[in-house]
Amino acid sequence: MSKSVHAYPQISHLDPAYVLGKISEFRAEDFTNGDLTTTLTVTSGNGSADIISKSDGIFCGVDVLPYCFPETCRVDLSVSDGMELTVGMTLAHIAGPTDALLANERLALNLIQHLCGIAAHARSIISKNIPEGFKVLDTRKTTPGLRMFEKYAVAVGGAANHRLDLSTGILIKDNHIQSAGSLENAVSQAKASLSNGSWIELEVDTIEQLQAGLDLGITAFLLDNMNPETVKHAVSIVRRRDKGQSIFLEASGGINPETIEEFAATGIDAVSMSSLTFGSSPLDISMDFH
Repeated sequence: MSKSVHAYPQISHLDPAYVLGKISEFRAEDFTNGDLTTTLTVTSGNGSADIISKSDGIFCGVDVLPYCFPETCRVDLSVSDGMELTVGMTLAHIAGPTDALLANERLALNLIQHLCGIAAHARSIISKNIPEGFKVLDTRKTTPGLRMFEKYAVAVGGAANHRLDLSTGILIKDNHIQSAGSLENAVSQAKASLSNGSWIELEVDTIEQLQAGLDLGITAFLLDNMNPETVKHAVSIVRRRDKGQSIFLEASGGINPETIEEFAATGIDAVSMSSLTFGSSPLDISMDFH
């Protein structure tokens, strides 16, 4: 197992076919019976518009924005993923049938504002005073239906992706232990079914649980809802063990932009933060017609 990000897949790009499928779902939600306002107010013809940033931030959407409009429209991007945005910057120029531009305006802005907001939030967090190689990980706490998009935005912002879904990795939590009857049962059953290259991560919220996991040969731990002092104590216990330097340690719970530096200084390898996706605010972006 690689200590670096648990060797989980990193979502730095989105497949066009996947994006088009999702856009189709989103469009169906908004176009239940067509665009009534545009149909009644706009005559046929072509138009053009610019996507403009109205606040500073980080751009995310190279793999998304071009697919928010039908093929009858042309989307010319002026920015790349990860680029710093400033107020008034043009992100893209859109041209095509006016009714198509109007009908897809809100869909495009909703997605891009959300993704740029996540990317900007992730960038602000990794810009804190944290050790080289320290990882800031996202979680599975994502908006239903938008997980791939949100994890893509996290990666564009410079943070890292934790497991994508329940099949990506094994993370034993308290309810698994309760359902299995004991920690020993849960671990032994998981180990019996491990395939090559897989690993087990154990969530613990006490030092006693950590020590029990170490005795069972667990090599990755999520230290849940521990304060920095307890996390530092846990790190010292783990690193003193045989091969303890190779054991992966992440902390989660109660970690925010104000506390991350204190947690990073404890000696852990990573933190996982639901606020990467749930704590970001959409970037202010507009679509201005010519």
